[in-house]
Amino acid sequence: MDFEIYLVGLNYRTASVDIRERFALTEHCTRDSWMLHAEPDIRESVILSTCNRVEILATAKEDITNALLTRWAQTRGRGLNDLLPYVYVHKGLDAVKHLFTVASSLDSMVLGEPQILGQLKTAYRNAVQSNAAGAVLNRMLHKAFSVAKRVRTETAVASSAVSISYAAVELAKRIFGDMREQNAMLIGAGEMAELAATHLLQAGIKQLTVANRTLEKAQNLANQFQGRAIPFEDISEALVTTDIIISSTGSIDPIIRSRDIQKTLRQRKQRPMFFIDIAVPRDIDPDVNALDNVYLYDIDDLKEVVEENLASRRDEASRATRIVSEEVEVFSHWLKSLDIQPTIIDITRRSELIAEEELRRTLKKLGDVDEETREALENLTRSLTRKLNHDPIMFLKRGTMAQEGSASRISIARRMFNLDGRHPSRQLARNHAAHPQNSIHETPPAGCVFTSYPKEST
Repeated sequence: MDFEIYLVGLNYRTASVDIRERFALTEHCTRDSWMLHAEPDIRESVILSTCNRVEILATAKEDITNALLTRWAQTRGRGLNDLLPYVYVHKGLDAVKHLFTVASSLDSMVLGEPQILGQLKTAYRNAVQSNAAGAVLNRMLHKAFSVAKRVRTETAVASSAVSISYAAVELAKRIFGDMREQNAMLIGAGEMAELAATHLLQAGIKQLTVANRTLEKAQNLANQFQGRAIPFEDISEALVTTDIIISSTGSIDPIIRSRDIQKTLRQRKQRPMFFIDIAVPRDIDPDVNALDNVYLYDIDDLKEVVEENLASRRDEASRATRIVSEEVEVFSHWLKSLDIQPTIIDITRRSELIAEEELRRTLKKLGDVDEETREALENLTRSLTRKLNHDPIMFLKRGTMAQEGSASRISIARRMFNLDGRHPSRQLARNHAAHPQNSIHETPPAGCVFTSYPKEST
């Protein structure tokens, strides 16, 4: 293999948010601003830049880690020494394993979160559009996507709630089951409310109401999620038709008290109500939980759910890690197969040229033959060539699976077939050029199976 795979990066473990912002490459990894075009030694590259990590994946003949890091730092107006304390470097199969681990969200701040896979697909798409990704990284990224899919299919690493907002909605689903007939209200219009709105809509909520002290903010959030906005003073009235209430304001005093909900329950004919208070200080008087048909959870309750689910995800992560290791081994075999490709092509072409020369001589001796006889001789020659090449080619392919690798087998095959010395195929190639009408192959022979690599499905 005349190239190596390199990965350099930093993430939330190695660099604080201000450092990650300082070295972000968000504006330097699009088709119009690809950072690595000016590096002649880099064959291929993919750049991933998110809020939690910045990573550069590349292939090259020589060690390019220093060049990558220097270019990265300079792109951000910094020196190499400013960047070095925060970076990690992976090479070869270690780089492959790291990429597969990242794609499977096993290296994320929130274990099992789905966003990183979408971000990685965007990074790959940008590399393709910038003509920066070639055969090796194309294969590697598609394999990363399939590994991530396998991890999600075969493990439960992403199945449990690991955010406060998500946990809140999951608890509501336990109470009500089918959410399509439930109405929900968000009190407050901040980030937590927005996340909760996202999860509520994914759960299939019937109607979403947003209440906020600033009506304009409530309206903006409601519009984003096809809901309706109401002023704070209308909360009591709206509670009569609301089943799920998630509150996350900055109020110092409780917004909802027990006496208010007693009246609401009578109007609702005691239909259950589910309150989730994720505000600190709390928005909902704890006495509300003493009422019949009322379920109240605060942020401490939700944290317990999140911690339990994180523990469950960590258990599943060990299974996911085994899957990653298996897939790295599969990719390793593919990388090794690249070493044997030139030799397989040489063996196939050599035998093809010999066959063509012998067919030409035979046809010359036979004189005028009908088209049917000529076609039969060509088919015979083609079939013999393919069958005689089968065992040598399989010998080379098995070398990619062998413990000692394929180098020794390649050496044996090249000596056995005299591929690097003086052999008839060069003269035959000249004859072939002089007599192209006698070629028995209009297209590359069946033995040349390594000349292209189909994409893997994701």
